[in-house]
Amino acid sequence: MQSESLRPSPVTPTIDLDQQGVQHGFLRLPYSRDDSAWGSVMIPIAVLRNGDGPTALLTGGNHGDEYEGPIALCDLARTLDINTITGTVIIVPAMNYPAFQAGTRTSPIDKGNMNRSYPGKPDGTVTQKIADYFTRELLPRADVVIDFHSGGKTLDFVPFAAAHILPDKAQETKGFDAVKAFSAPWSMRMLEIDAVGMYDTTVEEMGKIFVTTELGGGGTARAETVAIAKRGAANFLRFSGILSGQIEHRETRWLDMPSGDCFSFAEDTGLIETMIDLGDPVRDGQLIARIYPIGRTGVAPAEIRAKLTGILAARHFPGLVKPGDCVAVIGTVD
Repeated sequence: MQSESLRPSPVTPTIDLDQQGVQHGFLRLPYSRDDSAWGSVMIPIAVLRNGDGPTALLTGGNHGDEYEGPIALCDLARTLDINTITGTVIIVPAMNYPAFQAGTRTSPIDKGNMNRSYPGKPDGTVTQKIADYFTRELLPRADVVIDFHSGGKTLDFVPFAAAHILPDKAQETKGFDAVKAFSAPWSMRMLEIDAVGMYDTTVEEMGKIFVTTELGGGGTARAETVAIAKRGAANFLRFSGILSGQIEHRETRWLDMPSGDCFSFAEDTGLIETMIDLGDPVRDGQLIARIYPIGRTGVAPAEIRAKLTGILAARHFPGLVKPGDCVAVIGTVD
């Protein structure tokens, strides 16, 4: 996939992406603003290359309030021994760096949601320019791609790695094999409710092996979920034939998202009461949440019931909800 415009990308790496050895630098994007007329957005990047072999692209911070990926990837960039790899590892801990700096899901510069901005535009907004660079410069180099996510400030998930059901069944199988190797406590065959403009879609349409994650949420990271991310990143590199050593397998349970019935959305504004906890079993028709009106007492809460049998895989995190908010996701257990 290529961006529609043929203009060159304004992003310039400060390192040679093809050089052997270990390099730490930036993707520099010119950005003129009030406090820096000839300023730039400086996105940290590490490239480790040892001989010929596959190339893995590992990214975090696609959304700026999701932290397991950036923590794990900053640690990997610092500690990965180049003598233990064959091939190339490209690490971008915070893809949407302006959002990451602000601790927000979207960019404070242009309100761009990086994961709805692909394939990007070299003459678009800051977010679109970053997306375009990944589409045209970084992704073509990669054989395998992993993009770390969690729930950010508004969702909380059971920790899982995921791949998508795809038209190309050989590509799909490789994706699910990579998910199994990641060895999160849960593994998901994932359905997206809004796939337009996603990084995932761009990667998969290029024929790459792609894995994503949801490793918790609430706008923070826990020791457990960071450990899952670190172990999973190493396992992913071993699965890809880049990192030496054996995959550290852990027990994983498979979940499916078979239809839109997995998702429940608020139709009311109010105070949400979650009736079950993450990972708990759910029956079709079971009451999973109530929404109390906050403007007065004495009014019965709205009820939200499950439309599938499975487990509670995700829930709304803040205590207040608005109409249209996703309040629960049910995963069916394989």
